[in-house]
Amino acid sequence: MAHDLLEAARGATALARKAGAQEAAAVASRARSVTVEWRDGKLEKVTEATTRGIALEIYADGRYGAVSTSDLRPEALERFIADAVALTRALEKDPYRALPDPALYRGQAAVDLDLEDRAHGSLTPARRLDLARAAEAAARSAKGAGAILSVSTGFSDTLGESWRVHTNGFEGSRRGTDFHVWAQVSARDADGRRPEDWDSGGARHLADVPAAEDVGRRAAARALGRLGSRKGGSARTALVVEARAAGRLVAALFEPLSAAALQQKRSFLEGKAGEVIGSPRLHLGDDPLVPRGLGSRLYDAEGLAARRFPVFEKGVLRSYYVDTYYGRKLGLPPTTRGASNLAWQLGESSREALVAGVRDGILVTGFLGGNSNGTTGEFSHGLQGFRIRAGALAEPLSEMNVSGDHRSLWKGLVAVGNDPYPWSPMRTPTLVFEDVQVAGV
Repeated sequence: MAHDLLEAARGATALARKAGAQEAAAVASRARSVTVEWRDGKLEKVTEATTRGIALEIYADGRYGAVSTSDLRPEALERFIADAVALTRALEKDPYRALPDPALYRGQAAVDLDLEDRAHGSLTPARRLDLARAAEAAARSAKGAGAILSVSTGFSDTLGESWRVHTNGFEGSRRGTDFHVWAQVSARDADGRRPEDWDSGGARHLADVPAAEDVGRRAAARALGRLGSRKGGSARTALVVEARAAGRLVAALFEPLSAAALQQKRSFLEGKAGEVIGSPRLHLGDDPLVPRGLGSRLYDAEGLAARRFPVFEKGVLRSYYVDTYYGRKLGLPPTTRGASNLAWQLGESSREALVAGVRDGILVTGFLGGNSNGTTGEFSHGLQGFRIRAGALAEPLSEMNVSGDHRSLWKGLVAVGNDPYPWSPMRTPTLVFEDVQVAGV
């Protein structure tokens, strides 16, 4: 089946050349996804979608254009690509636009990333429905479930494959699966509020997905744990940010690491390579070669061979995310266009042990809204969680805000957990920061 995608990608680049483009890159892809949604004892929705298309990058007379289509009929595709080349020739010239140096394609790792679950085809509609139902049943069996107002659960799976072809010698294929189960629970508080929370998990192989019952129970426990939430007092205090919530802060730190942000003066990390950005606890790299990893790949979105590299070493910024286009503009060697899997130097303590080590502070279980400015490094987010008193969790907190500057936040990182969040390529562990400003009453 993948052979037709290869021929489609090759054919698209050939048509671009025929229409007058000097170079071209094409990705032919196909994906099938199924989603089952279950709500309060009833089937809410079942969706099944199959997509197929071609994305084409055109390099013609020093100009660049990018187009895509799902109409792959030969006569339609030829007309579409001829029109696309003609339109590209009407654009302004850009001397930095070109396919990558073919030397960057070489050196792909000889590893099996094991991204496809071969048993995907045996997954039946009844099994998908059973998983969604099991998550709800488990949520409604939780202690205190009488306060639950509504439970929404679901299960989804996807099989995707693609071929990438460049006219200067690159050809590569990908094929992979992913599976996700989730639950969202809302409850009734004594004052009429309706706190809610969720849990989920996803993986490349179905066997690695968390049990639907566990997901449902955790979602219910989290929602019921919000009952009685209130604002805490404003203070500068320690924050223990649990693993799944910490990704919000890490994403904001990584956004200014892109070469596009550097070139467009939208990064507070511009010119900071080799400088101390965080505490020695900030020690992590980019690892695209993790077997079954959600962000794993043998080559990136430009065909560059995937390699591990350090991003922060003991707080020192070592690498940016540099694609070939902005790399040429900045005079920087390419690394890769975007992040894959993050590889942290983990600590030795669990979330519970880290909480126990904090005399007074807040456990953050989620961030709500807010923003982070990649140009200035300033951030402000709503938060929910629990007060920590004498190393133990106390009352639940809500309607509070945390604000500051990433320059100081990461220098105040004092501990890293041993619990990387497995359902995200960021794989963030629990993080502990000292002296952070929070606002409440």
